[in-house]
Amino acid sequence: MSEPLPSVLVVDDEKNMRLSLQTVLQDEGYSARAVESAEEALALLAREEFFMVITDARLGGMSGYEFLGKIRGRWPDLPALMLTAYATPKLAVAAIRAGAIDYLAKPFAPEELLHAVARCAERHRLLRENAALRSRAEHVFSLDEIVGESPPIRQVRQLIQTVAPTEARVLILGESGTGKELVAGALHSLSRRRAAHYVRINCAAIPEQLLESELFGHEKGAFTGAIKQKSGRVEEADQGTIFLDEIADMSKPLQAKLLRFLEDGSFTRVGGTQELRVNVRLLAATNRDIVQAIEAGQFREDLFHRLNVVQFHLPPLRERGEDVVLLAGYFLKLFRASMNKNIGGLAPAARQKLLAHHWPGNVRELRNAVERALILEATAEIQPASLPDFHVETRLQKMSSAQVAPDETLDTALARIEREIITAVLAQNAFSLTRAADSLRLSRHSLRYRMQRLQMNLGDESVESAGAGKNSDT
Repeated sequence: MSEPLPSVLVVDDEKNMRLSLQTVLQDEGYSARAVESAEEALALLAREEFFMVITDARLGGMSGYEFLGKIRGRWPDLPALMLTAYATPKLAVAAIRAGAIDYLAKPFAPEELLHAVARCAERHRLLRENAALRSRAEHVFSLDEIVGESPPIRQVRQLIQTVAPTEARVLILGESGTGKELVAGALHSLSRRRAAHYVRINCAAIPEQLLESELFGHEKGAFTGAIKQKSGRVEEADQGTIFLDEIADMSKPLQAKLLRFLEDGSFTRVGGTQELRVNVRLLAATNRDIVQAIEAGQFREDLFHRLNVVQFHLPPLRERGEDVVLLAGYFLKLFRASMNKNIGGLAPAARQKLLAHHWPGNVRELRNAVERALILEATAEIQPASLPDFHVETRLQKMSSAQVAPDETLDTALARIEREIITAVLAQNAFSLTRAADSLRLSRHSLRYRMQRLQMNLGDESVESAGAGKNSDT
């Protein structure tokens, strides 16, 4: 469904003329509000949206010319049509200079008026469409932004390519910072709806009492502060895609209304009785344990089944292995251009420090770490001392190193734990192989052998030089 036009504001101090203009406009399908003075009109314009103003030149109090000047100063994009019973070329020029887009002499044929109104209506639609296109052009999501070569990420990219061209609803699960919004954006960008609106709503960021209005809109007077009718985001997303992030934070009553909406796209605005219908594709995401939320009575099981046509489960960064280094390189290229810094890459010891960290904040935390390092680094490569010390972040770990992650074998878990221990000890000893081996009660040769087996082999010189002269970051 297309978004309805706002009203036309009619300003005339003659009652019969006001009623006549309203009737002509309403018979043509336009909504019209009428007031008798410029002062009333200015107060109304401050509260409500109109797509054009029709005003008489001579009004009691402020004149139509003064009124047009006020409109041009406060609402420069609002078109105004001037009416007058005293038509002269001089007054016509004055009206145009005051800001009128057109000038009609009384008496005039209704067709003349409606022609001018239709031009303003089309102008309004084009401006609204251009604004929507600009908002969609701000960021175009693509598969290239989902960086990584680990098996889980390869599977995610493949699933996106398979599911995107369909109309299937999608539920995206994963910890905060794992890239759920990137997946949703890529699904829209590769879909048949990509030319239409892509609307995103964070259900956790909007107060519960306002979320329903944001989603479905409201009628004028529906609640305190509802001074005019407002279309909802589902109407904005008509023929396109709507992404509901953190959907598990939605209240139970609103979940019930969303369930009804998912049946056939029908809804009513808050405070309204008219049933409206749109055609949208819905994507949803949450960082909560959805099964736990259902068992706790916080999320409707029937809504889960409605949403869960295709499920994506994004792995935490700690389970993605060498993707940490690939992502760090991606963010390094991203930030160094904007900061105008000529830093080539990561020093070997810095790579090991990144690989050893648990990343409780996932990709978002890594992005921040790389940005910080690029700001602080004064050499040609990112050194470990420019990275955070991760003391606070380590306390936020979602899982103890001694635990085995889902789908992780014992051998993989042991290798991960051994890699974390060796990297931590290297960091504690300024990345000196000799001192790290002493701390671990190993020979230097034994430590180097273990690092080679764990694909941590940096070579004697690179490890020693990487840590030389660098203190741990505080």
